[in-house]
Amino acid sequence: MFNHFRLPDVYTQFRKAVETQCQVRPSLQMPDRLKSLPAGFEEGDIPTLQDFGQEDPVTDPRSAFPCSGGETQALQRLQHYFWDTNLVASYKDTRNGLIGMDYSTKFAPWLALGCISPRYIYEQIKKYERERTANQSTYWVIFELLWRDYFRFVALKYGSKLFFPKGLQDKPVPWKKDPKLFDAWKEGRTGVPFVDANMRELAVTGFMSNRGRQNVASFLTKDLGIDWRMGAEWFEYLLVDYDVCSNYGNWLYSAGIGNDPRENRKFNMIKQGLDYDVNGDYIRLWVPELQNIQGGDVHAPWALSNSALAHAGITLGETYPLPIVKAPEWSRHINQKPDSGGFAARRGKGPSLTPKQHRNRGIDFYFSRNKNV
Repeated sequence: MFNHFRLPDVYTQFRKAVETQCQVRPSLQMPDRLKSLPAGFEEGDIPTLQDFGQEDPVTDPRSAFPCSGGETQALQRLQHYFWDTNLVASYKDTRNGLIGMDYSTKFAPWLALGCISPRYIYEQIKKYERERTANQSTYWVIFELLWRDYFRFVALKYGSKLFFPKGLQDKPVPWKKDPKLFDAWKEGRTGVPFVDANMRELAVTGFMSNRGRQNVASFLTKDLGIDWRMGAEWFEYLLVDYDVCSNYGNWLYSAGIGNDPRENRKFNMIKQGLDYDVNGDYIRLWVPELQNIQGGDVHAPWALSNSALAHAGITLGETYPLPIVKAPEWSRHINQKPDSGGFAARRGKGPSLTPKQHRNRGIDFYFSRNKNV
């Protein structure tokens, strides 16, 4: 068993040690039959949401996770993603997508609730590699499962420090607790469309892509300087795949007081939006008041002319908010004009594929040497 007291504070060191020195234990087999319940035992009724004063959840057709809980659904998802469609073989290229069900595995909600075992997923990957193909994508699913394990060991090592404002590094940061800024962030009305789209998806569906989570966390902690714990608690409240270790571990990482070996990592909202939602399809899906802005121009409506805004039926500050903050590093990406038509003319593969220049960089959030990703 891995000794969590000797756990490296950098994931790469942990991963290399595990990959070279550890074996994954086999999953337990389901028994053919279970013993009968004791005589006279009353099974009772399964309570409904209404019994707890809750209403049935409202589904949204835009959701990237239109699924139900339970082991059967989890196994069906694995069957679909691995064996029926071979999507797992292209996971590394599509995992940074934003729209739809199939850009990533979507195993996290079932893992968080214990509906499927990570050991079983590992076994299925190894079987797939033997019978179909083994490539960077199949490895990357294991890579992500190891991250999940790593954050559990981090929680064991640091205990309640996982929730302290100074984080694992005892690093004093003058965090703000501005309720107006925080409300704008959590309600998706920051005036920064890429942030707003992701936050609205979370509020409506309980799900957000990995790419979105990295960006909205960076925006809250680095661009707004808001106490990271407020963001972590909002995710805890809403996420359908909430897991205490992964959630708080990732928020500490994003805030720069966790397991990140580099300092001052900050995401550029405009660059990230143009890289991963080049044509603005994701923004228009979740921020419909901007739907008349064509192409990538939708990432920075404040940079458009008054006539362009009027043509799109937008009045900044009324129909859509003015940005609550504008980072200086955004401007060089807004002002890029590689083709006629402004920065909207960027070309790309669309919202569901990882840009070519990023495919071999590992997970940008954890490995990029560029502080302005």
